[in-house]
Amino acid sequence: MGPSLLLLFVVGDILGTGVYALTGRVAAEVGGAAWLPFLIAFVVAILTAFSYLELVTKYPQAAGAALYTHKAFGVHFFTFIVAFTVMCSGITSASTASRTFAANLGEAFDLDLRTAGVTIVALLFMGLVALVNFRGVGESVKANVVLTCVELSGLLIIIMIGLWAIGGGEADMSRVTEFDTHGQGVFGAVTAATALAFFAMVGFEDSVNMAEECKEPSRIFPKVMLSGLVITGVIYVLVAISSVALVPVDQLGEGDTPLLQVVEAGAPGFPLKIFAFITMFAVANSALINMLMASRLVYGMSRERVLPGPLGRVHHARRTPWVAIIFTTLLAVGLITFVAEVPALGGTTSLLLLAVFTVVNIAVLVLRRNPVEHQHFRSPTIIPIIGAIACAYLATPFTGRPSEEYRIAGILLAVGVVLWVVTVLVNRRLHRPQGDMDDPENLGVGGPIN
Repeated sequence: MGPSLLLLFVVGDILGTGVYALTGRVAAEVGGAAWLPFLIAFVVAILTAFSYLELVTKYPQAAGAALYTHKAFGVHFFTFIVAFTVMCSGITSASTASRTFAANLGEAFDLDLRTAGVTIVALLFMGLVALVNFRGVGESVKANVVLTCVELSGLLIIIMIGLWAIGGGEADMSRVTEFDTHGQGVFGAVTAATALAFFAMVGFEDSVNMAEECKEPSRIFPKVMLSGLVITGVIYVLVAISSVALVPVDQLGEGDTPLLQVVEAGAPGFPLKIFAFITMFAVANSALINMLMASRLVYGMSRERVLPGPLGRVHHARRTPWVAIIFTTLLAVGLITFVAEVPALGGTTSLLLLAVFTVVNIAVLVLRRNPVEHQHFRSPTIIPIIGAIACAYLATPFTGRPSEEYRIAGILLAVGVVLWVVTVLVNRRLHRPQGDMDDPENLGVGGPIN
């Protein structure tokens, strides 16, 4: 894979549900300066990207956080927890996308979908995703190029509408510098909004799985990943500025279709249904890819005997991990049914990944003790230190992160731990060796594509 296709892959991985669904909620947290949390989230992502770049060029294998954790710490249960956390982040991301899909479907077809209606449509959509997942989907770079162009087109429409309105004097640029912190202070409001906005930046870590497909990854990969992050960061900041300049913050924060409000306010003649379909397409792709990742990861952990054996069963005709697909789909169904808010699901995704990113930033420092023979990218030591501190802080309650997100994450991880304990007991009873995970490439995925 050359630099151009790799760049589209990175940009396509990052673009998606986050900015389409959560721009309004970020603005509701901090006010008109909604661009600032996206900018800070971009900086934190860049810091973590430096750690991923050092590790992927040092170990150019399609394994991601599980491989780096295993090489750095060598604790099998810890490696399992990191891998299962990545899997959970994929399910919460797909659940977020499902509810966003349902909300935009209502707008596209003029349906009066209330909370129950959105939940029902989201569940039906998740069922469709499960069927496609069961049938088997062959992802290709060319398909990713098409999907990326569709996702990008929606955001460019927002930016162009914003620039047109600003140039014509129809936008209120004074709102862009206003803070509405609801009495909690600027720092607290910005960090709380950043913890939510970070969901829009996830996905870059998945591109490490393409390292083996690149020519000269140690030379090409750093430039391409950082370029992709810069492109998406600029797009997100411009989208946030356009949004708050065209729509009052209190209106922008209502509902799960904030960008549709921006289109309606800035370009009343633009067909909203077309934009709603673009959004649906973008988030549908995110849901499918994340559920594919989650089910294959569960299958890999079952194959390594760290999850119950039945989860690794493959359909005799389709050759897809049907039990793992059912398991991950049921978890998503539970989230969609009992977690009615998109921000809670998106916030849980960022919480889970921030925890993983903290581990990765620490792992890069630990693995400095293990040199390799080939040349590889090396980040300045201070960067992973700052990255680890920043990611860890954004994952703490000190940011004002809702307790519901910790409950959701805790329940998901508790399910994994229970399954792991059951597997250990069964393996001991049957005198089977526990999977030592010495080849964590079987667990090798990066994280959710938002």
